[in-house]
Amino acid sequence: VLYLIFSIPVLSYLKNLEKKDPKAAAKKSLDLVRWILGIVRDLAGITYEVRGLEHIPSDRAVLYFLNHRSYFDIVMGYTTVPAPTGFIAKKEMIGIPLLSQWMVQMNCLFLDRSNIKEGLKTILTGIEKVKGGISMWIFPEGTRNKVADTFLPFHEGSFKIAQKANCPIVPITINNSAAVLEDHFPKIRKAHVVVEYGRPIYINELAPENKKQLAPYVQQIISDTYFKNKEKYAELMAK
Repeated sequence: VLYLIFSIPVLSYLKNLEKKDPKAAAKKSLDLVRWILGIVRDLAGITYEVRGLEHIPSDRAVLYFLNHRSYFDIVMGYTTVPAPTGFIAKKEMIGIPLLSQWMVQMNCLFLDRSNIKEGLKTILTGIEKVKGGISMWIFPEGTRNKVADTFLPFHEGSFKIAQKANCPIVPITINNSAAVLEDHFPKIRKAHVVVEYGRPIYINELAPENKKQLAPYVQQIISDTYFKNKEKYAELMAK
């Protein structure tokens, strides 16, 4: 909250810079957000490991699809992602003062799931951003899953951007982020979080049956990685 208040002049500077040099403004925005969220992460006592960064294509924008159990998924994402990235959020967040302005600065989009016409506009805007070189985070479950070790069905509509923009999908699996806050809300406790970036998925290279069932195909990859990492962590703790 303090950062949001004191960063008002910074927002003004970034908006002016964006008019002259959009790429420089995007990089500075990411650096600043990464810095403050890194402080949040460290104050929460999170230890973490990141795997698979080498899988992320460096020559194009991608769509990141990930499981969603915690508010700290955003923290862990933005402090590890290598390039300017926005995310698709629920429309209610646009009403939060200052935070929503930073989200707009970070190329975030606000999706109204109850309005098909407005939802389509958001998807079309997302396609243009990806084509323009901005990667996007998408939570295909549509909301935070409040039940441990489960996955909500991935929404087929969330994959339209990937299909229309013809960009790679990078599946991300986050393990144990809910142990920071959600498992014992409102207390924050130290936890070890694992973030794993999977190999990129090129839709045009998939078998026909996987193209038709893209959402469950990607969900299975994330689910398999999630339980693999959970098992490894349990073995490590047992030792």
